[in-house]
Amino acid sequence: MSANHSLMAAGLDLGYGDRQIVSALDLSVPAGKLTVIVGANACGKSTLLRGLARLLTPSRGAVYLDGKPIHQMRTRDVATILGVLPQSPIAPDAITVTDLVGRGRYPHQGWFRRWTPEDDQAVAEALAATDTADLADRPVDELSGGQRQRVWIAMALAQQTDLLLLDEPTTFLDINHQVEVLDLLTDLVKERGRTVVVVLHDLNLACRYADHIVAMKAGQIVAEGRPVDVVTETVVKSVFGMTSRVVVDPISDTPMIVPIGRHHIEKQLA
Repeated sequence: MSANHSLMAAGLDLGYGDRQIVSALDLSVPAGKLTVIVGANACGKSTLLRGLARLLTPSRGAVYLDGKPIHQMRTRDVATILGVLPQSPIAPDAITVTDLVGRGRYPHQGWFRRWTPEDDQAVAEALAATDTADLADRPVDELSGGQRQRVWIAMALAQQTDLLLLDEPTTFLDINHQVEVLDLLTDLVKERGRTVVVVLHDLNLACRYADHIVAMKAGQIVAEGRPVDVVTETVVKSVFGMTSRVVVDPISDTPMIVPIGRHHIEKQLA
């Protein structure tokens, strides 16, 4: 089992230029759990993840990794503990799948350490886990959007960090591969003791897979906790502006959101 590292934000303000997105936010990521951040578009989900991942410097407050301000830590020290898959990553021109996934091993190599059989094994396991082994020799820029997304996930997995942050990792994937990716992340948590934080758009998948769910609105956390405690019709209305019914998922016994469009509201109120 992996050692659990702590990740938390205190009084966090994040934004771009003069535009503030996240304000005075406090969050303690549960160790050894799968945390899913949800919310409407432009609510600050990805901005928060970028702050937690050290990709965006806060204007106020701080993110702490194992009690240390993450923005004051050396990049390599952070990279050996925390892996990140940002939204819409860009691969170098003509790089092959194997070479891109292999870049996930860089934090482990240091200045003088050469490529080892352990690195080969980590890359092979990441390719197998994401069902991309058959793409190993192909240039990344020739792949479909869904294939590229799975290759990027493989690179993050090859890094073999105890903390893994992923921004919308199911983007471009068909429903089968969405479920496979979330099953894989669940395996990392339950079987290897990893801590995983994911931004997702699909609220029902979030409820089914999350140990801990964080619901955001306008740069603030509206509610957080177990899906069964957090996801109610009132919260869905507040966070997404959507009228719904929340029922029990017949597969997982977690909340399942049934949207009610405007053409069906009158029928529901009748």
